[in-house]
Amino acid sequence: MVAPYSPSVRRRRLSAELRRLRAKSGLTLFDAAKHAGMGKSNLSKIEQAESKTVPAVTLDKLLDLYEVEDADTRASMHQLSKLAGQRGWWSLYKDFMPQTLVDFEAEACAIRTYESQVVPGLLQTPAYADAIFRANRVRDDNEITQRVTARVARQSILNRVDPPTYLVILDEGALHRVVGSVDVMREQLRHLAHMAARHNIDIYVLPFSAGAHTSTEGNYLIMDFPDPRDASIVYLENPTSTMFLEEDHQIRSYNDMFGSTQSCSMTPAQTLKFINHRVQELEE
Repeated sequence: MVAPYSPSVRRRRLSAELRRLRAKSGLTLFDAAKHAGMGKSNLSKIEQAESKTVPAVTLDKLLDLYEVEDADTRASMHQLSKLAGQRGWWSLYKDFMPQTLVDFEAEACAIRTYESQVVPGLLQTPAYADAIFRANRVRDDNEITQRVTARVARQSILNRVDPPTYLVILDEGALHRVVGSVDVMREQLRHLAHMAARHNIDIYVLPFSAGAHTSTEGNYLIMDFPDPRDASIVYLENPTSTMFLEEDHQIRSYNDMFGSTQSCSMTPAQTLKFINHRVQELEE
């Protein structure tokens, strides 16, 4: 059975706890690896969450070395290791959506994003997503269908009993750009208005009148997690690569960018009125 939680979040938590325990013991990475009978590079991969699994024997050696005697703590660490090695449901769509992003989204309690060109994937209708994927002009119908199915499946996090808070800053241009057709765009805008009415979703349109702003240089997504041990993550994407930022100063910078851009945007109430006005324009 695939996991409903995020293996990557569990892996990050396990690696952070092992780093903390090693630091508390006063051991260097080299010394800890030597005493545990493993290579320095292998221990480094574990501490950097680059290893998908940590064998139970290896974990026990490290816990013994760090003098972790509490049975509950050891059991908790082994459970983290076990969960970190399992797969999420999104592995079924590994060729059609960014696996690590969806992995983190699965456990985020808050997601904030700035989009300058198109409606964010979590808010796209199937027809709008289909038109976005067809713009590539090299994908066949079968691949496009699978990509749309994967995107709709990814949107399920917003339909959970306890969904994440989702804050979207959307450039006004994305609401004027007709994607697919007028009918597709009208349906998409109606869907945006519907989603904006949800208690956990706030949409802010950044008007043209805002001019240059702190988010001018590109799109980004910020994810926060309910457990304080799990640091926030910034996700960046371009046509050929993706990047995750986790350093404190990087998170602060993007938090500031988002807050500043939000202050230049329409309020959710003004945004909803603007979206409905755009729907009316497309009906004329």
